[in-house]
Amino acid sequence: MLNLNYFIKKKPKNTLAVKFAFLFLGLLLCSSFNKYKHPFYLSVIDANYKAKEQALEISVKLFTNDLEDALKKTNKQKVDLLNPRNKAECDSAIYRYINKRLHFTINSQKQKLHYIGYEKEEAAIWVYLEINKLQTPKKINVDTKLLYDFLPQEMNILHCEINGVKKSSKVTNPDTTIKFDF
Repeated sequence: MLNLNYFIKKKPKNTLAVKFAFLFLGLLLCSSFNKYKHPFYLSVIDANYKAKEQALEISVKLFTNDLEDALKKTNKQKVDLLNPRNKAECDSAIYRYINKRLHFTINSQKQKLHYIGYEKEEAAIWVYLEINKLQTPKKINVDTKLLYDFLPQEMNILHCEINGVKKSSKVTNPDTTIKFDF
């Protein structure tokens, strides 16, 4: 018969080498999980038509560090959106970047985006744009390449509201076009 008391009393001695071996295995196991993490890159575009003002108000939410990296690569200089030395330069850099990568065609006419400004929100930046003198949109085509040139896994989500009707869609790099019919 198996004598369990023998095994209970006869505990193996943990030597220093065994302790280090377990510590090393634990650290190796914990660090191996880091290489399997997949970052999630996401931008959100909200477009809301204001009939009274005949304007489409557009808000773009981008993660601050992603936008700063994109602006740095585009402008070849460091950009600090949270604590800007010159806010006008930041506004100009953001507008140039977005204007090249976000296009709205409404009722078969390409529209010009007017930059309003940006504000900080925790780890994100909200950029505000507007399209003025606009009749009620029936068809909206959005071409977005926001952060595509710097983040191959980037996904853009678009929420659009026209006269109380809400529609949403997403586009993932390399796809760029979202179409809505209202």
